[in-house]
Amino acid sequence: MNELLIDIGSTYFKVCSKEGISQHFRDFKKNIYDDLNTKCADILSKYAKEDTYICSSANGGLSTLIIGVTNSFSLKYAKNIAYNSGINIIDTVLYGKIQESKIPSETLDVVIIVGGIDSVGGFFDEKLFAYLKKLTYSNIVYVGSSKDAHYLSENIANLKILSNIITDKLKLNEGELKEYLTNLYQEDIVGKEDIKHLYDITSNQIYSTPYIVNRSLPFIDAEFDVVNPFIVVDIGGATTDIHYSRDLVRDNMLTESEYDRLVFKKLGVYKSRETLIHAAKNNEFVYELLAYLNVTENILDEQSEKALRILMQLSIFLVLCKVSRLNSVYVTLKLEQLKSIVLTGGITKVLTHEECESIISFFYRKIMNLHHIPTIVLDSNYDIWTLGMVQQHHQRSETCR
Repeated sequence: MNELLIDIGSTYFKVCSKEGISQHFRDFKKNIYDDLNTKCADILSKYAKEDTYICSSANGGLSTLIIGVTNSFSLKYAKNIAYNSGINIIDTVLYGKIQESKIPSETLDVVIIVGGIDSVGGFFDEKLFAYLKKLTYSNIVYVGSSKDAHYLSENIANLKILSNIITDKLKLNEGELKEYLTNLYQEDIVGKEDIKHLYDITSNQIYSTPYIVNRSLPFIDAEFDVVNPFIVVDIGGATTDIHYSRDLVRDNMLTESEYDRLVFKKLGVYKSRETLIHAAKNNEFVYELLAYLNVTENILDEQSEKALRILMQLSIFLVLCKVSRLNSVYVTLKLEQLKSIVLTGGITKVLTHEECESIISFFYRKIMNLHHIPTIVLDSNYDIWTLGMVQQHHQRSETCR
């Protein structure tokens, strides 16, 4: 291995070189660049900038709001592309109900507007402009009918217009929007004071960690004993990500992607601890789950090793709930058909296989009404991340030839 691979997380960073993989808890009194140099100076000095590859989830991802004309096409297609680009969807607005829709209180990284096929227009009017004036956002993009593009660009400042994500044959056209969102993520990374100095040690683009992990999925059976269909659940300090085969999706959407992903921005066990606890307390099954784990709700207020382990188990349960038939907000997966669950991220350094199996057994028995569970695989050495970084490097090398 002639490359140096680095992943910057919200709590840890890990380094993969020919000497192996090392993991380091971040010193939050230092910026990432200085912390990395302090702990890994000897390794960094052995690799040129062009041979150093970095991905990061430390900025927590981008937040978006999507405005669409229909649930069955506009919103469904735009949500799929946003999720698969590592974007955190704060809310969606069905245009017919825009006047009664709530206004997000936070600043949005990007607003996506979509609706109609190119042969039909006239979907939007003054109600859209009035709603947008109430929002606070940094970027806005239109990916709907070309017939409405000029009208919207005249009335919305700094509107980015891309090709329609819905073809006239009602198929998904994801290329331009996915590239736009990926580039926004890149710009967000560069703009972060903590991260932009990393370009002093690499001349390559810094990608999002969920993107890199997703790159590994077609090759994962070379490293692990997994059976299709499978999901990968990556639980870290700030986010929980789920990567899945499209064979598990309950719709007939036609895409170029064999695998998709969801990023849950507020389900981490360190940086997003409070929002994880809030989500747990608002889940109707959690108190029964805590009793099953032989603890009380007081554990959620503790700062201890045991409390951390419980939070990690809760994060597995909550993310499975979010893609189950209990929740129609996200993608609903055919979890009853699942053969393997691969767990990766910081969670694998803390939880045992038995602790993971216990929580997944509870989920399948209580939520799915099934007594058999998928095979559980723990990626305790971050092989999935390493594989994804190598695949991305090889693809870029082939493209440059």
